[in-house]
Amino acid sequence: MTVAAIPRLEHVGRVTQMRVVVSEWTKLRSVRSTKWTLGIATLLLIGLPCLVAAIVASHWNSMSPSEQANHDPMNTIGAGVGAGQLAIAVLGVLVITAEYSTGMIRASFTAVPKRLPVLWAKIGVFGAVTLALSVPALLIAFAGTQAILHAQSTLQVSFTDPGIARTVLGMALYLPLIGIFALAIGAIVRNTAAGISAFVAIFFVVPPLLLLLPSSWRDPIEPYLPNNAAQAIGTFHNDSHTLNPGPGLVVFLGYLVLVVGIAAFLMRRRDT
Repeated sequence: MTVAAIPRLEHVGRVTQMRVVVSEWTKLRSVRSTKWTLGIATLLLIGLPCLVAAIVASHWNSMSPSEQANHDPMNTIGAGVGAGQLAIAVLGVLVITAEYSTGMIRASFTAVPKRLPVLWAKIGVFGAVTLALSVPALLIAFAGTQAILHAQSTLQVSFTDPGIARTVLGMALYLPLIGIFALAIGAIVRNTAAGISAFVAIFFVVPPLLLLLPSSWRDPIEPYLPNNAAQAIGTFHNDSHTLNPGPGLVVFLGYLVLVVGIAAFLMRRRDT
């Protein structure tokens, strides 16, 4: 019995971080849910602020002087960020948990036995894609809301005014950081429903629960919660109960390093 010999490959490649990045980029852009989720996020980031601005413009003359004085045009853009962050977070969880649910993660780890380059590539690719989406989307939202509010001179601000560029770009940075945080949670729990539930609990359930505590306990804790610290990055007016943008960024990066570190540790220790 003659056994046919398998011919040798003309070129044998080796696993590099850049090749893993290219592989993860191919995965991300070839999945249909990526296009839908990013499309929804874009619609929320641009459409919702413009809708809020149109409502404010139509009701401006009927508002009381105190309501007009307290209205912050940057909060109009923040409405889109608050809604869009959930779409970005869901996609962040799906980036990693979808491979676990389909079993494709075994093929990824077989091709990249060290495993951690897969995690770094997913974080890098997803962070770059969401940042590339959030920056132009928020710049368009800023221009669109200012155009809608052109008749209200007190709401007109320029991108070159002090603090405006920092606030818009801070909001743009907030979104990929939130998405990477959600991705790390997905890597820890390895399940889509559990990952999304954990993210929602941390960012939307825990903060309101603090209202049950006495203010003497709540006030020192509240600014350092993950969501509050992250939101401080893109906040225009900071009060005594919120962190300034710089400290807020540092605190949230600390949380981010923690969850990514846990995800990396578990990824190395688990069988799959």
